[in-house]
Amino acid sequence: MTNFSPFREQKINYQKMDNKTIAENFSLLARLMEIHGENSFKIRSYANAAFVIEKLPVAISTLSDEKIFSIKGIGEAIGKKIRWQLENGSLPLLEKYLEQTPAGIIDMLRIKGLGPKKIAIIWKELEIETMGELLYACTENRLLLYKGFGAKTQENIQKAIEFFQKNIGSYLFADLETDTQLFHQKLVAAFPQAAFRLAGLFRRNMPVIDKLEWVTTATANEIIPFLETAQYQLIEKGENSSQFQSPENVRLIFYHTSDETLMKDWFRHSCSDEFLKAWEKKFPLQGVYDNEQMIFDKANLPFIPPFLRESHIILAEAEKRKLPKVIQETDIRAVIHSHSNWSDGIHTIEEMALAARDMGYDYIVLSDHSQSAFYANGLNEQRVKEQHKLIDQLNEKLAPFKIFKSIESDILYDGRLDYPPGILERFDLVIASIHANLKMPEEKAMARLMAAIENPYTTILGHMTGRLLLSREGYPVNHRLIIEASARHEVVIELNAHPKRLDIDWHWLPSCIEKNVLISIDPDAHSIAGFQAIRYGVLAAQKGGLTATQNLSSFSLPAFEAFLKKQQAKRKR
Repeated sequence: MTNFSPFREQKINYQKMDNKTIAENFSLLARLMEIHGENSFKIRSYANAAFVIEKLPVAISTLSDEKIFSIKGIGEAIGKKIRWQLENGSLPLLEKYLEQTPAGIIDMLRIKGLGPKKIAIIWKELEIETMGELLYACTENRLLLYKGFGAKTQENIQKAIEFFQKNIGSYLFADLETDTQLFHQKLVAAFPQAAFRLAGLFRRNMPVIDKLEWVTTATANEIIPFLETAQYQLIEKGENSSQFQSPENVRLIFYHTSDETLMKDWFRHSCSDEFLKAWEKKFPLQGVYDNEQMIFDKANLPFIPPFLRESHIILAEAEKRKLPKVIQETDIRAVIHSHSNWSDGIHTIEEMALAARDMGYDYIVLSDHSQSAFYANGLNEQRVKEQHKLIDQLNEKLAPFKIFKSIESDILYDGRLDYPPGILERFDLVIASIHANLKMPEEKAMARLMAAIENPYTTILGHMTGRLLLSREGYPVNHRLIIEASARHEVVIELNAHPKRLDIDWHWLPSCIEKNVLISIDPDAHSIAGFQAIRYGVLAAQKGGLTATQNLSSFSLPAFEAFLKKQQAKRKR
């Protein structure tokens, strides 16, 4: 998500000071003041002035000061602000509030169902500042915990944000996956005599995609009429490629080739630039290939799947016959990191457990939010005890399937976990995560994270950078120091599988593997449907070369229990 805001553009777009523009300026000023909790009388004055100016039958620029001041609902004070805009092309008070307001908060004013009062709650109480963060909060049902946000309102907000984000230009792999496959099938059906091969970022399973690419034997002249009929806009037609924009603002690129060069071009467009450069230096693509496997056979190398074709390093590993046997979705044995309706999840503990069991998982780790996470209905000490009693009862009922007692403990601003040792001792494992006070320099972020890693009760470090893809960069961290500390203190690093997080980033998985730091692919599920996120965590893990033996959620039940015994022994050192 970018910081684009049509309202911010108003600050430098005052060339045409007509009634409509001036009214919009006062309307925006009133809404921003309400978000900031300013005097209600002044807010009503500016809002009323906007209404009056918009309805004026004459251009306000043609009126004298005396006539402007005498208009009912305007008066001298607002009249002077009108005159200033007409003469200087700016409204300083509006600019002041624009500067004080995050761009994402201003963007929210465009969302149907979100007025200034609700936006103020989102910003001040939930500490959300971007549309992407708000969308993620909707998926975790955070809004339902606040007055004025019902289930239907939350659903409408979520749909409106998703519509808004279609205009941004970059998309999550998870959001494009189904529609891309369906579109590919339509192409194949429409051109039965031609070959179409999905390539590029999509084929490499990149988490964020800004274009969809195909290698095809169909010509541009054949494709153009088909796509234009479907309202796709031709952007560029080159000698060997053509580019289009879909009605949903997705960029499509077609690389036009022949039957003889199809496999070479498909291979070329299914590698990163770094990988391809290293490949062609050692193994120039010559001749005709019937399939991609032949390309690797001619180079006397094992097949390297597209998701691994990122770095020259993986090519060196292939030459040594040391390609990893990467993890598969079928290797996941458990749902680790899940939330129930005890905090901000939708389903009961039993519903979550039964769904996990019916999907073939051996156990589930319930990790509702801790007490400081008031925005997520976090559990105080008494509720922890009550929840654990219920879990004991459910484990008797559901055996041999097992529910493990965990908590997603907030890492507080000083680095402490959210409960005293006496309470932390009650959990089978603790996932330590930062959720609040995210705006901090690397020094502060590292101090909090290192303190949590060094805490003997920390089992898993959750979503370590706090990033939300296309929405929030996350706080700056030193990955290498965190990985080294996790190795020393036997802390597992989470690969949060939610497609908006995928945190730890896959680029750092080789470093974790090198230091023998376990990864845990966790869905961070807030509903049964949230279990599906595991798939995207596996795709990211594959890009980093992770194997099942290096992933905690691939442990069998006996192996997981043995792991917990070692973790609990760590607490007593």
